[in-house]
Amino acid sequence: ASFFFFFFYMHILRNLYYSSYYGPRKDTWLIGVVIFVLLIATAFTGYVLPWGQMSFWAATVITNLFSAIPFFGKEIVHWLWGGFSVSSFTLTRFFSLHFILPFIILALVSLHIIFLHVHGGNNKFQLFVPQDKIKFFPFYLIKDLYFMVFIFIVYLLFVGFAPNYLLHVDNYVQADPLVTPPHIVPEWYFLIFYAILRSIPSKVGGILVLLFSILILFILPYLKNCFEYPQERFFNWTDKRFLFQNISKNLIKNYFNINFEIFFFWFFFIVCVLLGFIGSQPIEAPYLICGRILTVFYFIYFLALAFLNKKL
Repeated sequence: ASFFFFFFYMHILRNLYYSSYYGPRKDTWLIGVVIFVLLIATAFTGYVLPWGQMSFWAATVITNLFSAIPFFGKEIVHWLWGGFSVSSFTLTRFFSLHFILPFIILALVSLHIIFLHVHGGNNKFQLFVPQDKIKFFPFYLIKDLYFMVFIFIVYLLFVGFAPNYLLHVDNYVQADPLVTPPHIVPEWYFLIFYAILRSIPSKVGGILVLLFSILILFILPYLKNCFEYPQERFFNWTDKRFLFQNISKNLIKNYFNINFEIFFFWFFFIVCVLLGFIGSQPIEAPYLICGRILTVFYFIYFLALAFLNKKL
C-alpha cells in the first residue's frame, strides 16, 4: 500500500508539474481524481481490518466525521458501524467495501487508459507530433520492465529486512475501546489530509476544509494556469523549420511565466512534505500553529494558479 501510494503521488505531482489537467486531457485528469478518491476509501477500509489499536481508533475517528452531516449524520454513522459503536459488524461492512472498491477502480483505470490513448501523453511544449510517436512494444515495455525490476528489488528489501518500517507499533496491540492511544496517527500517505483536518478548531469547518483540499483537484482543469501554450497542432515531419520556430517562440515568450509556475509547484511540494511531518506530530504547540499556516499555504498554490491566469 505504501509503495502504491508513493507512485500514485509521484504521478499526480508529475501531472501538476507539466499542467496535464486542462485542455484535451481534462477528462483523463478528472477520472484520475475519482480513482484517487476511491483509493483513499479502499486504503481506509483495508487499514481497519487488522483490528489493532490504531485501526480501531482510526475507524472511530473517521466514521465520526459523518456525524457532522445535518439531520442524518448520526444515522449514517450508526449504519456504517452496524450498531452503536465500532464492532465486528463494522469489520464485515468494511471488508465488503474493501473487496468491491478495487473492481470499480479497475474499471476506471481502464477508462483512464482509454482516454489517455485517445488524447495522448503530455510534454513540456504541449506540442503533438504524430511522427514522433513511439510504439509501446517493444520500446516502452522494455523501459518499464527495467524500472519495475528495480522497484521490485527495493520492495523485497523492505519486505525481507524492514517489514515494520512503515507500520505503527500500536497497531500490533489488539483493539481495546477502553484504552485510547496517546497519539492517534494515520498511515504516512494520509498525514497531509490529517494535518489539514486537525488544523481547523471547528469540527464542521475541519471536515469542509478536508473535503475541499481533495475536491479542489476537480476544479484544476478550469483554473488554466500561467502557461500560455499554443493549441495542439499536427505538423508535417518535413516542415522542421515551422516546428522549430514554434518551439523557440514558445520558450522565449513564456520564459518568466514558466519560472513562476515552477516556483509555485516546488512551493506546493515543500508545503505537502511539511504537512506530512506536522500530521505525524502531537497536537500541541508549535505543530498546531505550523499546521494552520501550512494549510493556508496549501490553498495558496491553487489561488496562485487562478490569479496568474487572470493577470495574463
